[in-house]
Amino acid sequence: MSHHTFVGVDVSKSQLDLCVLPQRRRCRLGNDDAGLGELIAWLGDPAGTLVVLEATGGYQMAAVAALATAGFDVVVANPRQVRDHARSRGQLAKTDRLDAEAIAEFAQRNRPPVRPLPDQQTRLLQALMARRRQLLEMLTMEKNRLQQAAKPLAKPIAKHVQWLKKELKQLDDDLADQVRQSDLWREKDQLLRSVPGVGDVTSRTLLAELPELGQINNKQIAALAGLAPLNRDSGRFAGQRTIWGGRATVRTALYMAVVSAIRHNPIIRPHYQRLKKLGKPPKVALVACMRKLLTILNTMLKEHQPWQPRLPQNA
Repeated sequence: MSHHTFVGVDVSKSQLDLCVLPQRRRCRLGNDDAGLGELIAWLGDPAGTLVVLEATGGYQMAAVAALATAGFDVVVANPRQVRDHARSRGQLAKTDRLDAEAIAEFAQRNRPPVRPLPDQQTRLLQALMARRRQLLEMLTMEKNRLQQAAKPLAKPIAKHVQWLKKELKQLDDDLADQVRQSDLWREKDQLLRSVPGVGDVTSRTLLAELPELGQINNKQIAALAGLAPLNRDSGRFAGQRTIWGGRATVRTALYMAVVSAIRHNPIIRPHYQRLKKLGKPPKVALVACMRKLLTILNTMLKEHQPWQPRLPQNA
């Protein structure tokens, strides 16, 4: 759909600041049920309107859901991209009002593509995976503290470690239940886990954090995950190709999967060994294997086929 109206929304915990271009209308509303109702009424007809918000740690989700339900095209943009755009036009000051204007100008000039937004089930799975990462971080910190704790402190820390382990197990059970309750997720999970090296955590991370898997082509999925090598050339200088940006949680899951796959996967293992023989550093070879594994998984979900060693050769 072509857009002629562009709305930038700066989101905080308690309020929404809006700027509409090209009319330059402005508004400040509460980030609550009443404010969201006023937001939809204030914007009016959704036809031809693109609304862009920054990802703000979850504070934007209620507004995104309300806008999408009302029929608006909604994009959740990377805050770094918006900030870089603001700097490119000389805007160094930062206020809620200025941020809303910068987001609207970013939308107007860059026309970011509108992608399907996560449904309620996917948002719940994302929240559970985020909580799992938090528990793992706390568990690691407490285990490290336990090794150096004085005797009076060791017992309560050990007790907390056991509580965290129990919570982590309960959360894993909840994640498994969420996957089993969805026919679509259950099928995708079975396809993903049929690949040597891909376990429960990798599969659930991809389901939650990369819902586009199987819906777009291999180059696009690699770019979303931050596994597309970027050029750094200038004049006669040819710099090294490096990856940048993308979804860090997806890359972390794929890294762990590849560490296992280079030992057991009949496609990834020889690919890694071949790259090493060509003189590629281990890290470069691992990243190349991560991209190959991702494109294999993308092809499998797109064609609804389980793991077949011959299938990925055309991925």
